[in-house]
Amino acid sequence: MTLLNEDRLFPAEVGTRAIARRLYAGIRALPIISPHGHTQAEGFARNQPFPDPVALFVQPDHYVFRMLYSQGITLEALEIGNKRIANPRKVWKIFAGHYHLFRGTPTRLWLDFAFQELFGFTERLSAATADHYYDVIEAKLVTAEFLPRALYERFGIEVLATTDSPLDSLAHHAAIRDSGWKGRIVPTFRPDGVVDPAFDGFAGGVRALGEMTREDTTTWGGYLKALAARRQFFKTLGATATDHGHPTAQTADLSEAEAGRLFAKVTAGKADKELQELFRAQMLTEMARMSLEDGLVMQIHPGSVRNHNAQVFARYGRDMGADIPRPTGYVEALRPLLNRFGNEPGLTLILFTLDETVYSRELAPLAGHYPCLRLGPPWWFNDSPEGMRRFREQATETAGFYNTVGFNDDTRAFLSIPARHDVARRMDAGFLARLVAEHRIDEYEAVELAQELTVGLVKRAYKL
Repeated sequence: MTLLNEDRLFPAEVGTRAIARRLYAGIRALPIISPHGHTQAEGFARNQPFPDPVALFVQPDHYVFRMLYSQGITLEALEIGNKRIANPRKVWKIFAGHYHLFRGTPTRLWLDFAFQELFGFTERLSAATADHYYDVIEAKLVTAEFLPRALYERFGIEVLATTDSPLDSLAHHAAIRDSGWKGRIVPTFRPDGVVDPAFDGFAGGVRALGEMTREDTTTWGGYLKALAARRQFFKTLGATATDHGHPTAQTADLSEAEAGRLFAKVTAGKADKELQELFRAQMLTEMARMSLEDGLVMQIHPGSVRNHNAQVFARYGRDMGADIPRPTGYVEALRPLLNRFGNEPGLTLILFTLDETVYSRELAPLAGHYPCLRLGPPWWFNDSPEGMRRFREQATETAGFYNTVGFNDDTRAFLSIPARHDVARRMDAGFLARLVAEHRIDEYEAVELAQELTVGLVKRAYKL
């Protein structure tokens, strides 16, 4: 018995499934390129064993604990937010006893992949198998084969990008570089905390930015110089991209004087929500200008209502599984930025969305025209087999394949990385197989496209 069928996610029709198998066989073992994620460089720098199964599978994965929370299991019971878990076996038993909640979800696919491929389990996780799972995983985690660097190599990862604040010293990235280890862990510049006035501690972050760079961040010019300096520092440690998690995709193109006056208001705490949004909009355009100058690829991840659950946010802070998608417009929102930089082939701007209604109406036509634009893969709530299929069906007809950028795993859960990439490869093989079966492309073209969707597009788009 196995947890996963070898034909999972392939088309049900026999002939199309045979084509998908052939296509998948050609990409199954290709290296993993992970250009956007949220694992921590510290784990690879220290290269210490993972403390317990809960710290590996439950605590870092908001897909897991948000589902459990939705069924009335408190975050306190799961010890979410604790630096050290006091009773990991108890938490594990809660997780195992509710594993049925994940039936039919991508989370189940990811977890079963890790359980089968890494730990050799053949019987599904449940209350009855909880202790067996825990004991086997715990025993393996203390072995050399399960240290972070060993797993990185076992997974076939070629490069893995983290996501980091401009105020991060990147000491762990430097330690990895200086250790002589050949694994490639690169930072990504994520400036939200110092460009979004709605962030707690925004003004203090701007002051800290000035102290780090020795620039006068009380002035608009000094503030921009400080951001540019930190971008350059990130590049010295391998960064190839920036990332921006704004509430919307709104951009602006203010004059220098107007931007300076707005900056003075937001740093003094005198900006209302409308002015805060205008400042974020201006900063996206400023970041595009800097990307054109320093070559960093720019990613925009808009459209999430962050921390929707006020009580959870008050007690636990950010990123506790309570973020909710909302409608997001791109055509008018991006116009100021695109009027200024949209025709620049030297700029790469990768757009993501949580609003699937814009795939064919807005994003594909935009990326199918502007030289600087590329479409990121289905993200977050859409990172599922169905979400991947909808994206390909709705975006390809207008943007084609070559205005997309391959796959991003976008995860804090390190052990889910190979599983997520495997799902994407299977879904792409199935989609391409259908095009072959319908005589819309030849099979040799599908073979080439499968390689591009797995490694070629992502390497070129992210300059990796």
